[in-house]
Formats: sequence, structure tokens, C-alpha cells
Amino acid sequence: MAAPVKTEWISIAAAGGARFDAFLACPPAGHGPGLVLFQEIFGVNEHIRAVAEQYALDGFVVLAPDVFWRQQRRVELGYEGADRQRGMDLARGLKGAEVGLDMVATVTALRARPEVAGKAGAIGYCMGGRFAFLAAATAGVDAAVCYYGGGIHDQLDKAAAIGCPVMFHYAERDDHIPMSAVDKVRSAMHGKPAEVHVYPGAMHGFNCWARASYHAASAALAHGRSLQFLSALF
Repeated sequence: MAAPVKTEWISIAAAGGARFDAFLACPPAGHGPGLVLFQEIFGVNEHIRAVAEQYALDGFVVLAPDVFWRQQRRVELGYEGADRQRGMDLARGLKGAEVGLDMVATVTALRARPEVAGKAGAIGYCMGGRFAFLAAATAGVDAAVCYYGGGIHDQLDKAAAIGCPVMFHYAERDDHIPMSAVDKVRSAMHGKPAEVHVYPGAMHGFNCWARASYHAASAALAHGRSLQFLSALF
């Protein structure tokens, strides 16, 4: 029996004439609203590809861009030791202006796909959570979901530009994002179509079943909330 989700790597035109790769996952129906999936520092690895397939099964056309392509193409890292350090080094090597251009290019490419019917949103995890937030401010997506987005609280000057709905998921026991940072996000998004959820007992990375910090109950609840939130894209 054929797999219900069709996946492939595609090529996207970047500003300046270069091209970068992105992982595409299409739903069983063959069409649906678009969803850009922004990776963690570990690349478009096995877990992120599985998340793409998860949301494709939920009815979305999912596109996960290779964010690190200017430094190393198709990075695929684990979560500990040298792999973790490599991911942090790659993240530090990103340039904000280039990332912004790649966001716009990815959203544009997704909207142009024949499989995409309706609107397009963004979702991201950790570093990708921050990118989903920035995509809401600068890349014209129709909704964004940000999982434990590191550094969002340092870029809240972008909040004024956000007009689309945004959902934030945070872990109560996150060593990287204190509750004071979450409070700053709440304050900056006050009066906007935003939701902020904090998961008691959960730690950073709680959605990733390949990590020691995986928290199944929080991951399931956050996924359900995200699907309900993103249903407005249909």
C-alpha cells in the first residue's frame, strides 16, 4: 500500500540567484493549506521530517527549509555532545538579513505550489519558534505557532508589525527561557490575536520524542491546541 503522505526534497530560488533545499510533505488528499516548518538547530533531521509528515497527515502541505544551507547543506544532527555544539555554532553563524530573505522565499515558494489551497502559516521549534514569530512579522504568513522560541523576548520590537494570529507554547521548567521572558512576550502581544500556553512540569524540547526532555502529555496537548488554532487556515 502506498504511503499516505508523499514527501520529497525540492529546490527554492534564493535572493541573488542561488538555490536552497526544502523538505516537502503533502497530505493524503493531495492538497491543503500551506505550513512552513522551521527547524531546530539540529537541521531538517529525522525528527523534523517526521513532524512535517505529522502535519501533512493532519491535512497541511508542509515545507521545511534547510536554514543552514549557506554554511552546510542538509545538516542532520543529534541532540547531545558534538552534534549539539555543531548546531549551536551553525545557529550563531546565521545572518538575520539572509534568514529573513530565505523566509520570504520559502513562503512565496509554498504559496506557489499547486497543492496549496487557501492560506499559509508557519510553525517552528526552539530556534525555529523564533523564526515562526519573525515570519508572522515580516514574511506575510496568515498564522504562526511558536514552540519554546528561544530569543523571541529579545526581538519584541517586531511585535508591532504582527497582525496575524500567533500561538506560543512554553515549558514551565525551561532552562533557556525563564518565565520572566514569557511574561515579556505576553505583554508585547497584549491586544493582538495571540495565545500563550505554559506547560507545567515540561522542559525545553518537550515536543521532540527523540530527546530526553520529551513530555508526551504536553506534546499531545500542544499539538491539539495547534491544530485547532491552525484550522482557520482551511
